[in-house]
Amino acid sequence: MLNKARIAVLVSGGGTNLEALLNAQEAGALPHGEIVLVLSSNPEAYALERAKRRGVPAIPLSRKQLGQEPFEAALMEDRVDLVVLAGFLSILSADFVRRWPDRIVNVHPSLIPAFCGKGYYGLKVHEAALRRGVRVTGATVHLVNEIPDGGRILLQKAVDILPGDTPETLQRRVMEQAEWVLLPQAAEQLAAHIATEKEDHL
Repeated sequence: MLNKARIAVLVSGGGTNLEALLNAQEAGALPHGEIVLVLSSNPEAYALERAKRRGVPAIPLSRKQLGQEPFEAALMEDRVDLVVLAGFLSILSADFVRRWPDRIVNVHPSLIPAFCGKGYYGLKVHEAALRRGVRVTGATVHLVNEIPDGGRILLQKAVDILPGDTPETLQRRVMEQAEWVLLPQAAEQLAAHIATEKEDHL
């Protein structure tokens, strides 16, 4: 595949979803895409180290220091075809998202529409699920639009909540059983579509 989709992964924290994507790429499970850039809104994010170890350019960008427009402009300095949000905690502007229709994908640690939208991120999602007393949670990969967690759903996977679960144990199980499985699958689906489009334009 000569015209692979060029993928930028946006991160803010430890980078476990980034690691899942890099592992999928190494295993040949992302044949239509190539991770060419990792950008972090947090200069201390361990995800930057994960990227560097794999030889992927990794750049910290501070929205607070740059301001929203220069921050978003810097995201796209390197030509990419697909943007994957993997634990990225900065909100992208509606204008930015509209310029990338069906080209930005996010993973969320619940079965949307449950426990999603403004204020639901990280452990807060799992705390809410346990507080509500639901028996099943999971993860969702969806396209990104101007509404937080409001874009079209691509993939979902359910994960059981077990007796004695804490937000931390539940978070880990959702990552292992759902997030790390679904995100590479969705990235490949979108990359395959983009790569076909690129071939058609040759």
